[in-house]
Amino acid sequence: MAVKTFSFGGIHPAENKLSAEKPIETAPVPQMVSVPLGQHLGALSEPVVQKGDGVMAGQLIAKTSGFVSANTHSPVSGKVEKIDDVLDASGYRRKAIVIKTEGDEWMPAIDRSLNLVKEITLQPDEIIKRISEAGIVGLGGATFPTHVKLSPPPGKKCEILIINGVECEPYLTADHRLMLEKSDEILVGVTILMKALNVGKAIIGIENNKKDAIHKMESLIAAYKGIAVQPLKVQYPQGGEKQLIDACIGRQVPSGKLPIEVGAVVHNVGTAFAVYEAVQKNKPLFERVVTVTGVSVKNPLNLLTRIGTPISTLIEAAGGAPSDTVKIVGGGPMMGKALTSTEIPVTKGSSGILLLPARLTERREMQNCIRCAKCVAVCPMGLSPYLLMSGVQREMWERTEQERIMDCMECGSCSYTCPSSRPLLDYIRLGKSKVGFLMRSRTK
Repeated sequence: MAVKTFSFGGIHPAENKLSAEKPIETAPVPQMVSVPLGQHLGALSEPVVQKGDGVMAGQLIAKTSGFVSANTHSPVSGKVEKIDDVLDASGYRRKAIVIKTEGDEWMPAIDRSLNLVKEITLQPDEIIKRISEAGIVGLGGATFPTHVKLSPPPGKKCEILIINGVECEPYLTADHRLMLEKSDEILVGVTILMKALNVGKAIIGIENNKKDAIHKMESLIAAYKGIAVQPLKVQYPQGGEKQLIDACIGRQVPSGKLPIEVGAVVHNVGTAFAVYEAVQKNKPLFERVVTVTGVSVKNPLNLLTRIGTPISTLIEAAGGAPSDTVKIVGGGPMMGKALTSTEIPVTKGSSGILLLPARLTERREMQNCIRCAKCVAVCPMGLSPYLLMSGVQREMWERTEQERIMDCMECGSCSYTCPSSRPLLDYIRLGKSKVGFLMRSRTK
């Protein structure tokens, strides 16, 4: 199949896939976990346990509080110590259930065998219900509740399922390793998603820097009806939904619209694996693969990690923080966020922990814009970042809204390529916050 990519914009930063050859290992189960109630887009989940309650791994500890919400399950067996505010990746204190670990007893209904279960016995509505009960969200980083994506609004029909195996962020390799080590499980998961959506075609998009994963998937898809693998040119940010849809099927999602507008639904390969485990093994989402890496890290690796584990546990498993570490990032270097503490817990959306030395974090002094238009050329959303930054500086909120500031996917390509070291994305994020507030105030 011909190699494709999205239509315009994008960059190719150094890949630094240092842990690509490292098989997935199991992280130590911590003595204490802090399980946030807001690990997903939408309303917080509501606790169904209280201080002193005993719980098992996989037990429901907080239920959905609306359609766009997600169940939360205990990642360990033990006793609920408290329900309290804990520091999260954003730097704010959020409500979480803190559990002291005692042994490792799982809910009896969970099938812990490694046997592949290919036969899908549930009907579409039963599949969606099981996925909702299991608390599955998008594991590519967006954490949108999966059952919502599987329930298109009235009048909208999914024509094709697209599976995101791109993992275009530098350093991150969790999805890559999953595709190599859990290939059949992912393909069964894709088949389950196809059945839930009532579609007969799925495409798995994988970038060409993962040729082993492409070959592995291509060698297996003959046994799975309607699934194809699409090799993609290495081009950041191809993992964005709109860019991936463009690359795989050549359809452009209109401004302000969702993928279903062009007949597509996108799910991450990690999500497909979680769907397999939920539907075929009755296992809720309480652990995920996290990449721990950095140019100075002694042992970059990929760890199957219980939700709620302090990131300090993962850093120790990778050999500890190098002496030159000055910044720890949750996620990749392009779209990740700097973390303020090593006690921040792993969540469903935690794809990686990146430890950076000073030489990779220094910002050069900002210079005047030279009107080179490099930021315009690389913007995958067709925006004019220099113009948006100027509008934010001048507090021209209506103008920045008209210039589609809310379409920015915050990929950072503009800041990365700017020869004048202008913090374009910083200003755009500020502007999105202000414009978003003004847009919401109009609807009240």
